Formats: sequence, C-alpha cells, structure tokens
Amino acid sequence: MLLTRLEVPELPEGWSAGLPPVRHLAEHGLAFTAPVTFLVGENGSGKSTLIEAIADVCRINAEGGRAGTKYASTGEPTPLGAVLRPGFTAAGLRLVRGPRLKRRAFFLRAETLFELGRRVSGLYGYWEEDLTEQSHGEGFFTVLERMVSGPGLYLMDEPEAALSFHSCLRLVGLLHRVAGEGGQIICATHSPILTSLPGAQIAELGEHGIRAAEWDRLQVVDDWRRFLAKPDFYLRHILDD
Repeated sequence: MLLTRLEVPELPEGWSAGLPPVRHLAEHGLAFTAPVTFLVGENGSGKSTLIEAIADVCRINAEGGRAGTKYASTGEPTPLGAVLRPGFTAAGLRLVRGPRLKRRAFFLRAETLFELGRRVSGLYGYWEEDLTEQSHGEGFFTVLERMVSGPGLYLMDEPEAALSFHSCLRLVGLLHRVAGEGGQIICATHSPILTSLPGAQIAELGEHGIRAAEWDRLQVVDDWRRFLAKPDFYLRHILDD
C-alpha cells in the first residue's frame, strides 16, 4: 500500500464542507484496506470532489495528469485538497513526492483527458499516439496502458465513460494486473462491472457519509439488475411523462 489513510483536521471553505462524506472524513477519516478502492455513489455525492482532493495532496493537477511535471502545480488546490491530510507509507512518499523523475502517480479524469492529450501527446514520458486520431475508447486505453503500470498511485474519475462493456472488462484486467505489480488504484465510478473486481475495497458515498459496501449490495448493482430484468417497469414512468 502507498496511501493508507485520509483525514480532514478542519472542514474546508465553501460548499464542499456541507457534503456528508466530507463531514465523515472530518469525524472518522477513511482507511484504505486494499490495493484497489472504488468510490461509488450518486451524482453529487462527492466522489469527484474527493478524487480531486487526493490529486491535490499528490501534487497532481486536479484536471488530470501526472506527478512530477510542470502541469502538476498549476492553479490553487481545491478547498478540500487544501485541508486533506494523507497517510503515506515510506514507499508511497518516494513514489508520489520523491525525486521528480522517479515519481509514479497519475490522475485520469474522463472529462478533461483529451484536453490533457492535446498538451502532452508525444512528449517524453507520455504516449506517442495522437488521441484525436483514435476513437474515444481507444484513446482512453492508449493512456491507461501507457500511464497505469507497475508500482505507483493511480487515480481515476469515471474511466468507464468512454468504454464499452468488453472494454470495461479489459480495464478490470488491467486494474488486477497493476495491483499485483505493486500499484494502488483509487477510482470513482458508476460501473457495476469495474466494482466487481474481486478483493477490491468499495466505499459508498451518500447522505450517510462514507461506508464500506459489498458489491452485490450496492444500489447501482441492484438498479441495473432490476432494469435489465424488466426495463418497462422503469421506462413507462419516463416515457409516459
């Protein structure tokens, strides 16, 4: 493990202080217990807010990118990132905050990935391919396979956004491989496919704050199971309106 715990000694400024998961961090903290952790919850529950704050304490631009580059320190930290306190292991400190050229931390943020690609494609340490010449899903995997490999801390915000069913399964395989190589992944997601990775830690964010969850008891899994079994039950309310 590279990052073992998050704590918030004081509530941040602004609206994020009112999020139940942020208040939970202030009262209880969050321990990471497995090499792969999924943050799940409804839109607005605070998943992206937390991932961005973790990127801040890893000195990665909250818009995405890697640690140890000139892109990593642009702009002010997010309000939560300014007060978040990480618990790194010795190995984690070396890989995240050690000598610049030896840092191994990367943040894949779905909504800003292709803007990042416009700036860094072809630069040393990134990927050679032009993401604009690939499909959305192909571009995601170009980045994932180049930047998420071996020991390191890897943050992801909804990586399934551009991926098909089979590509999500492929990503599950990549996460499993990287965890076995000594990497640690923290991923915010809505995907029941990604969260099915055996042995992963699942933290469910919501009005309750943050709680440990089992895959087959997740709300998103239950919703998909019910919808696929009987889509008319849901669609009739939408289409009638």
